[in-house]
Amino acid sequence: MTDRALVVVRAGALTTVQDRGRPGYAHLGVPRSGALDAPAAALVNRLVGNPPDAAVLETTLNGCAVRPRSTVTVAVCGAPCPVAVGGRPAAWGAPVLVRAGELLEVGAATAGVRSYLAVGGGVAVEPVLGSRATDLLSGLGPAPLADGMVLPLGAPYGPPARVDGTPQPRPPAEIVLRVIPGPRADWFTARALRDLATRAYRVSAASNRIGLRTEGPALERARPGELPSEGMVLGAVQVPPDGRPVVFLADHPTTGGYPVIAVVRAADLPAAAQALPGTPVRFVPVRRR
Repeated sequence: MTDRALVVVRAGALTTVQDRGRPGYAHLGVPRSGALDAPAAALVNRLVGNPPDAAVLETTLNGCAVRPRSTVTVAVCGAPCPVAVGGRPAAWGAPVLVRAGELLEVGAATAGVRSYLAVGGGVAVEPVLGSRATDLLSGLGPAPLADGMVLPLGAPYGPPARVDGTPQPRPPAEIVLRVIPGPRADWFTARALRDLATRAYRVSAASNRIGLRTEGPALERARPGELPSEGMVLGAVQVPPDGRPVVFLADHPTTGGYPVIAVVRAADLPAAAQALPGTPVRFVPVRRR
């Protein structure tokens, strides 16, 4: 077994290939996609010597297991989880050598939702529109991992980082999302705007890579009816007919017909990637820069 590839032994609940995504194609109806927790994806790439845009694996809740056909260096970050190589415990947040044929197991997250697995050389599936990312909404990119799938790997870029461990904040017990007014804030009553800024919300179990759905007080509209479809951006807080805010994440649609009451600052979105159902959410209005 000398070829550079990973064999998927256990795909997990949802494991996808992700990189920095496909920015710049919204006018063609193509979402950005890419790793939901972009800082974690960049960190695991750095640990194995990859550039920050190399493709990694993004797991959801219960991890995955893969077997390399050649000796590789790997790292796991993002949601904390147990890591094992050949049945023996291995480091999380540090480079780990996995020899050809050994089983690498990324366990269930002990906090947060999504862990990231980088392999030296990156996952080298065929790029689509300049990215290897799986887009669950449009279907672009490789399919989510399935047992028995074989993933090609690129040639190593350089030596792994020389670290014993990597400090990384644990997923927060409460998510604070700073927001600026959205383009349709005037479609909502003063009470709705006040509720968004002061009332308690929680992450809904219906959340996914497309959007962080919330449970909490419904936001009252000042205007009836619907909008013609208009452009949507990453972090848009859209309010569907049930009145509960939805924060658009990486696989969000590029257009939508529900009013956008606010937009979340990009720096706060990685925390949304790690939010378990039931996690408290606060929307904090800030001034435009």
